[in-house]
Amino acid sequence: MSHANAPLPDLLGFDLPEPLEPGSVGPAPDGSTPAIDLPRAQAAIAEFLRALGRDETDPHLLDTPRRVAAAYAEMLTPRETSWTTFPNDDGYQGLVLVKDIPFHSLCQHHLLPFRGVAHVGYLPGTRLFGLSKLARGVERFARDLQVQERLTQQVADWLEGTLAPRGVGVVMEAEHMCMSLRGVHTAGTMTRTSVFTGLLSGDGPLRGQFPL
Repeated sequence: MSHANAPLPDLLGFDLPEPLEPGSVGPAPDGSTPAIDLPRAQAAIAEFLRALGRDETDPHLLDTPRRVAAAYAEMLTPRETSWTTFPNDDGYQGLVLVKDIPFHSLCQHHLLPFRGVAHVGYLPGTRLFGLSKLARGVERFARDLQVQERLTQQVADWLEGTLAPRGVGVVMEAEHMCMSLRGVHTAGTMTRTSVFTGLLSGDGPLRGQFPL
């Protein structure tokens, strides 16, 4: 039996998702995420420690491969949720905007975290989201190996495809540990990315409600 498809509640507290096809990047259209093979990851981390010149039999490192594998699996596995929408029976036409949604993700290039806040809004058409779904959507795409530009676009595309709104705005601000802890060592710098569509794509008072 393949370890990749077996549920592992003893290690993570939840079952892992079904796998995508080999080579897939990011969530699939059906909402699934790539399979995680914890035993293989654990063995690879033990080898990684050896490659770094560390003694994996040191008492302080004995459980490190298991801990690291479980930690990455948690960071790469979004919580299950449903994307229930509601009819816009009252014909609300104004902006729905949730600011300062905290998120964290993993840099695809260095496997180091980046974290910050997202500001997500839309101009409703015929359907509405529960407010918590905006935060859930950010988490859904952030728990992956990411670049911030793609993450911002994915959240915008998800809103467009799920709600068919009259406009979407997504602004993300994050500090990247791959810049803070290595390379240029620019601690505290923030990267801002944004996507605006439909009636929010041009300058105006509604778009001005987003942090820019």
